[in-house]
Amino acid sequence: MKITVIGAGAIGGNLARKLSAAGHDVQVADARGPEAVPAHVLEDGARAVALDAAVRARDVIIMSIPFDRVPELAGPLAHADEETVVIDTTNYYPHLSGRIEAVENGQVESVRNAELLGRPVVKAWNAALAETQRTMGMPAGTEGRIALPVAADSPEARRVAMQLVDDTGFDPYDAGVLADSWRQQPMGPAYCTELTLDELPAALAAADREKDARVRDSMLERFATLGETPTREDVVEMNRAAHR
Repeated sequence: MKITVIGAGAIGGNLARKLSAAGHDVQVADARGPEAVPAHVLEDGARAVALDAAVRARDVIIMSIPFDRVPELAGPLAHADEETVVIDTTNYYPHLSGRIEAVENGQVESVRNAELLGRPVVKAWNAALAETQRTMGMPAGTEGRIALPVAADSPEARRVAMQLVDDTGFDPYDAGVLADSWRQQPMGPAYCTELTLDELPAALAAADREKDARVRDSMLERFATLGETPTREDVVEMNRAAHR
């Protein structure tokens, strides 16, 4: 597939490398220009391109930018083909973006983003740590393979995103429509807890919006108890413990 990743940080960089290694035609765009894309992100064949050229004639566009910057992509994405699948990897954390009233009042994060962008989006890759995505991908069929939820209103767009999740080394799970994607947002039982395909459905079903928001808002306090250099395992265990 022809894929553009917008954002070259930890998540976007991981996806660019993994999808390139899987054989896809990958471009990477950064709002600061092609020169801002780190060299290591391009080591598996991805190409750095200007943002205004990155959205045209692409099968998939993946947004891996801070949640509060999503509105900035409405202009560029207006030039993308109507059939292009747009995948949203963002997460809302008030301590990073500031409190956004629409979300605080109950609007689902990716539903908000779709409205701001003026086009449908798929929610994927948001529910795993960057380090999990970088190091824990496994071939399909491997015992204990981590599963990631994928939500979208379009069954075809969901199918495309699920195939790409598989290509990055994780079992894709059909998490239903976009309005239900709050179940995979911070800090629910399915968020960054490294569950298998057998375990993930129950975790999504156990999500509680009020409780999960409280857990999310206490994250910095809990994270501080892990010490100066917490491991991936430390963070995953912290997230799991919040729902025991």
